[in-house]
Amino acid sequence: MAQPQLCVEGITVRISALTILHGLSLAVPAGAIIGLAGRNGAGKTTTLRAIMGLAPIVTGSIRLGEHQLEAMSAHRRARLGIGYLPEDRRLIGPLSVRDNLLVPAQACGEADAEARLRLIFDLLPELRALERRRAAALSGGQQKLVALGRSFMVGRRLLLLDEPFEGVSPALSHRLAQVVREFQRAETGLAVLVAESDLKRVAMLAARAFVIERGEIVEEVKV
Repeated sequence: MAQPQLCVEGITVRISALTILHGLSLAVPAGAIIGLAGRNGAGKTTTLRAIMGLAPIVTGSIRLGEHQLEAMSAHRRARLGIGYLPEDRRLIGPLSVRDNLLVPAQACGEADAEARLRLIFDLLPELRALERRRAAALSGGQQKLVALGRSFMVGRRLLLLDEPFEGVSPALSHRLAQVVREFQRAETGLAVLVAESDLKRVAMLAARAFVIERGEIVEEVKV
């Protein structure tokens, strides 16, 4: 196996008095797309949020390449090249598509924001046609495209995709998968972790997946 780009070892996450993740471990090699599959409530979103720095861990470690992440804030992790597509998209409704795409670059002080924006528009010409539209005026599918493009803005080393195919048509799901693969080819060594409730959806992007149940990885499977 290639050297892991992302290595999560024995992390435990508690929210209030409830333990959500129980010593969870997984790894994603550089240049690979790996799935994280499990029912709703199994801990997929919490896993991605913990990696991103939005859910503090109690025990364990998270490493991206040579960087230990546990003590880093979310915005510092993003600056290391982590792009994140949350399940609920989290767009800023009053802002235009263009401004939503640029938010991560501005927050991370990216010097090549305009070049990254051109790359996103080349991959997703649908967004170029919508760039002046307010995010709140878009359909759910269009918002999903914007959220995916936004994750590309700083996602140079790792992409965390939370339910990217949830609530969208099969045609759009295939389009999203195509764009992720094209983006990965453009970013040498990019690791991708995609969380989905259905292994069939995982298989649209990944050949292997970790299965999570009740906050623990129970097996690794081919899909």
